[in-house]
Amino acid sequence: MLDIADELNRWAEEGRDFAVATVVSVGGSAPRGPGAALAVDGGGTAIGSVSGGCVEGAVYDLCVQALQDGRTVLERFGYSDEDAFAVGLTCGGVIEVLVTPVRADAAERPVYAAALAAASRGEAAAVARVARGPAELLGRVLLVRPDGSSDSSGATTSHAGGPGVSHEGSLGGRPELDRTAVAEARALLAAGRTGTLELSEDGARCPGGVTLLVESSVPPPRMIVFGAVDFATALVRVGRFLGYHVTVCDARPVFATRVRFPDADEIVVDWPHRYLRRTVTDDRTVLCVLTHDAKFDVPLLEAALRMPVAFVGAMGSRRAHEDRERRLREGGLGERELARLRSPIGLDLGARTPEETALSIAAEIVAAREGGTGAPLTGSRAPIHRDGGGRGTGAVGAREAA
Repeated sequence: MLDIADELNRWAEEGRDFAVATVVSVGGSAPRGPGAALAVDGGGTAIGSVSGGCVEGAVYDLCVQALQDGRTVLERFGYSDEDAFAVGLTCGGVIEVLVTPVRADAAERPVYAAALAAASRGEAAAVARVARGPAELLGRVLLVRPDGSSDSSGATTSHAGGPGVSHEGSLGGRPELDRTAVAEARALLAAGRTGTLELSEDGARCPGGVTLLVESSVPPPRMIVFGAVDFATALVRVGRFLGYHVTVCDARPVFATRVRFPDADEIVVDWPHRYLRRTVTDDRTVLCVLTHDAKFDVPLLEAALRMPVAFVGAMGSRRAHEDRERRLREGGLGERELARLRSPIGLDLGARTPEETALSIAAEIVAAREGGTGAPLTGSRAPIHRDGGGRGTGAVGAREAA
């Protein structure tokens, strides 16, 4: 649901009734992962996707039905060998889809509105919904923030602990279930992950009749492009397309300009290594060093390769790479740190133009993030969709994204 938060937030602000169908779990080869959503408003307008086309029509009908009867349903779609025309996934996978009506008069509406507004602002928040469990719990929803506070059915409570905490309008008035759900959702949020939790009705952290779908919304990861060169212009566009917050940094003010980089979220004029040491990075941050000038990139890489970031790549010829490695060793970097450096940056696509080079770099970033090999899928027997990537979607419990 949060993957289409911008549009849904607009619908909520306009007071529209809508129903949202969200992928809860996947098995085998499925085109979309947990958290992917399709929504339908009261006028029949649809946005989003849960399957890339295989079951969209059937899910659309479920959303329309949910708007009519106000019921939350969990539906399973899989491939049918017996009936070639049955509604299912032609890829052979299986998905479970949670369909939830969000009508203007619903008790849960303020919670959804707050969650969608937070996600559209780029704030960190998690939405936990009961996907499977007792009938009185289906459709219940919690909005969980990084500090542990939560909203449920319009009531704001603090789950930091201690007596006197109100649980009015929470997950069926079950305080222990609330506390466990908030704690587990908060942990998923901290990891930037979307997935399911299997809990017991009394709040124990074990399978016991309640399945929660937790969707995490976190600020976009950063891509910092060092070197205001022509290749950087194309890489900025690709980085934005992939969902990164893109910063361009160069010590030369004549090149680091908004005119040259209109698509950048941020342009910084500073020495690269100095900026890197003072800016905020995390384990999702991607660093692309395109300066291919020793006086810029060696001090920068000495700092970058000691930081817990997701990706460090540097442009340059193989001769430049060998010289760079020699200088970095002289600067005190060990083999483990040097092994993190992807240089020359990019996959072998035969790229020549800035746009082709940007595609090559982006392909390596995605492969590194998702555990891909970069090899052609033709003739390969490796899974097309892998689990456990760093995208910020995943699963907890018996089910992993496929």
